[in-house]
Amino acid sequence: MKRVIVIGAGISGLTSAVYARRSGFEVVVLEKAGSPGGVSTTWSRKGYTFEGGVHWLIGAKEDLPLHAVWIETGALQENNPVFYKDPIYTLVDDAGQMFLRRDLEGLEITGLRDKFALALLRFHLGCFRHFHSPIMDMPGLKSRYPRGFHPMEFVRMLPAVIMTPFLLLESATGYARRFKNPRIRTLLGAVVDPDINALSFIYTLSTFSAGDSGYPRGGSLRMAQNMADCLTSLGGEIRYHTPALSLSREGDAVCVQTASETLQADAVIISMDARKAIDKLFGEPLQERWAQRMRKHLKTTQCMFIGLGIKADLSAYPRSMQLVLPRPFTVAGITYKTLVVNNYAHETAYAPPGCTVLTCLLHGDSYAYWAAAKSDGSYAAKKQETIALLIDRLSDRIPEVKTFVEVTDMATPLTYERYCDTYQGSYMSHWEAGKRVPHAPMRYAPGIYFTGQRVSLSGGLPPAAETGHRTAQTLCKDFGVEFVCR
Repeated sequence: MKRVIVIGAGISGLTSAVYARRSGFEVVVLEKAGSPGGVSTTWSRKGYTFEGGVHWLIGAKEDLPLHAVWIETGALQENNPVFYKDPIYTLVDDAGQMFLRRDLEGLEITGLRDKFALALLRFHLGCFRHFHSPIMDMPGLKSRYPRGFHPMEFVRMLPAVIMTPFLLLESATGYARRFKNPRIRTLLGAVVDPDINALSFIYTLSTFSAGDSGYPRGGSLRMAQNMADCLTSLGGEIRYHTPALSLSREGDAVCVQTASETLQADAVIISMDARKAIDKLFGEPLQERWAQRMRKHLKTTQCMFIGLGIKADLSAYPRSMQLVLPRPFTVAGITYKTLVVNNYAHETAYAPPGCTVLTCLLHGDSYAYWAAAKSDGSYAAKKQETIALLIDRLSDRIPEVKTFVEVTDMATPLTYERYCDTYQGSYMSHWEAGKRVPHAPMRYAPGIYFTGQRVSLSGGLPPAAETGHRTAQTLCKDFGVEFVCR
């Protein structure tokens, strides 16, 4: 039996680990933290649970190929049924509320320009209605349960393929500017980071319009724990609080050094942040051209996460809100005029009876700000100042926040860096309009593989699962092992 060590128990690492174990490899996963999931995680504070990862799951719909991966890895089970929210987002401003629904009905069209913009948006969503990442066997792979790609699938996805180059050249913000109504532009800005390309915006919104992208009950941690339990039930092993310190070779074996021992394996799958790994895991920083491109051109997507435990029932408020703030505020040199807030009042397991969890992501490059605060000793104070600012501004739209806030928690990019070992505390690579995302190769050297957010596109749960699946297949092909998916 060939032995594989997987560095990192995030979604991609667990995906590759489960498939490797199903295919007969001995699998040991090394995880720095005390729980699975990596960046896709959930945590609790004084009876409140804060969802810090998944807000919707692409591939939740049963007829999609990616859904098979979620089932085969144990991510989706009876203990986390999927809920499909509609509306997706609700704009809240001085004029009242406006809804972004899955079918786009209800948007306030103010004239011919908006009619044309809406027609174009519907057209693009229609082009991507059948688009999906093919989950299939790689050429030359011996598979127990062969999975191919039917030509008709490509025919159905052809409109999306044709539109992709054009959407890559435009930003999500630029796309939304086609609408004259500023409220529609603001509402659409809640779907993805406005600075990334329009392809990401259209693809994401198309998954909702096609009936996909539901929320699995229990969120990130339930999904990740399901995957971890699936692996251990198959005989795989996960060692928590065991970071990999370095990687080297001894003959045909690949060696991973931990704080207490040196582990030998036939292969190692690196699921930790590849941008971090190229500098710290190999003894000497890697100097291949792709590694140099990552150092030079990689732009990260960062956020400040704030969770609030409210001693009040906020179920009368929308589940996901794009709030237009009467009083903007500035943190880390970034001014926020709007705020995306997720309301978990309907998730009864997330808070004590009659109470509510609210979460908010403040996007923007704030790593240097928080690193400086850590260095000069003002880190804790600035976190509290940020939380107080958020509560003050949020109470303009949700008055109960100021009166009944009971628990607060904040994660900065330094928090993500400390717990998840991600580069600059980022949770994905930033895919700008008209630019390519530098990435690591899936097979770096014989017996050494990369998987995860820096290997394919920009990041997120779908690329995590897809790269984990493909890495396991590459491993099986290289070792002449039959790939077993279920």
